[in-house]
Amino acid sequence: MIGLEHYLTVAAMLFVLSFVGIIINRKNLILLLMCIELMLLAVNTNFIAFSRFLGDDTGQVFVFFILTVAAAEAAIGLAILVVLFRNRRSIAVQELNTLKG
Repeated sequence: MIGLEHYLTVAAMLFVLSFVGIIINRKNLILLLMCIELMLLAVNTNFIAFSRFLGDDTGQVFVFFILTVAAAEAAIGLAILVVLFRNRRSIAVQELNTLKG
């Protein structure tokens, strides 16, 4: 039987993997956005696991709100990437500081 500890372990591994991905990769903006999405997935896994464990549906409602925000974040992030690529011909994170001013 898969218990709460198993879900929390998977969520912790996803969160650590995404955190390490953000720390290691500071050059590619698309991978940074993917790591942020993976962090949100880990949080969603925790919400669903605790919701099922406690027998309350509130956690699952929160997951729907988080998924909505994540979808909006992905759409806006990709739109910004397209605009950056059109202007700079690159999406390197190091070149983003030249947009100040």
